Amino acid sequence: MNIELSEADWFKSSYSHSGGECLEAAHLSHARVGVRDSKLGDSTPVLVFSPADWDVFNAAVQAGKFDLG
Repeated sequence: MNIELSEADWFKSSYSHSGGECLEAAHLSHARVGVRDSKLGDSTPVLVFSPADWDVFNAAVQAGKFDLG
């Protein structure tokens, strides 16, 4: 499936700080969610999640599975 990214409306979490180490997300076609590195903008690769995979990813983040340390 080819996902069009040129029209994506990227946003950062309200929890993001100005330190530059943020992710941006966008709601894409077919209920997909795109995620990219905010400091690289349009030149960064985009991870594209299906709705079910996005839910699993969010649950893992909230459970601290990606916490450093």
